[in-house]
Amino acid sequence: MRKYYINNGSENAGPFTLEELKNHQIKENTLVWSQGMDEWKHAVDLVEFSPFFTATLSPLKQSAPPPTKDITKTEQTILGLKKSYFFLALGFLVILIAILVLNIIQDNKRNELDVKNKQTEFGNAQTELEQKESNEELIQQEIQKRIASENNNKRRKDSINIRLSEIKKFLIEDENQLAEAKNNLSNLENFQQLQSENTSEEQIRLIQNDIANWKREIDHLENEANRLYLELETIH
Repeated sequence: MRKYYINNGSENAGPFTLEELKNHQIKENTLVWSQGMDEWKHAVDLVEFSPFFTATLSPLKQSAPPPTKDITKTEQTILGLKKSYFFLALGFLVILIAILVLNIIQDNKRNELDVKNKQTEFGNAQTELEQKESNEELIQQEIQKRIASENNNKRRKDSINIRLSEIKKFLIEDENQLAEAKNNLSNLENFQQLQSENTSEEQIRLIQNDIANWKREIDHLENEANRLYLELETIH
């Protein structure tokens, strides 16, 4: 429906429909403008306003300029703000959100990196601890082996020394027995004339056998002693 603006000589009013204009005092010289008109016109010059008048007046000189675009068009708003302000604020908001999101992403990456670094440090510490425990265990095993070896060596040394003491004792006894046998043989040879020939030869043979046995026993003990002395030298 077509709407009109009117000018009462001092200010513009409208827009109004023809029905609404019936409530206003429209005179022949009232200036009227509507969209599509090039300029203001007197109401009497417009056909649609003819019902408002009973007589026709000659056109009068226009005294008011047509309304500007601000009258016909009002600037659109969004959320109570002009479009330009709204989009400017929206741009700042988008930038702020982008900065916040970027900071959150960077913080998350830093946190993930910190977690990975801590996990790596913990893993390295755990590995070092396990390696240390393993080394300590190996050291303890080596110490136990050395202690066992030293104990075995000590027991072996003690056993060898005991045996050497016995050998020395046996050698003294055997050497005494050998010396006694030699002395008996010498005495028997000196008194051979006082005994029968068969008896003398039998006694000499027995004594000579004893002497040979004592010599073999002494050689055996001396060889064993030498072997034990060599073994002692190899035991640390």
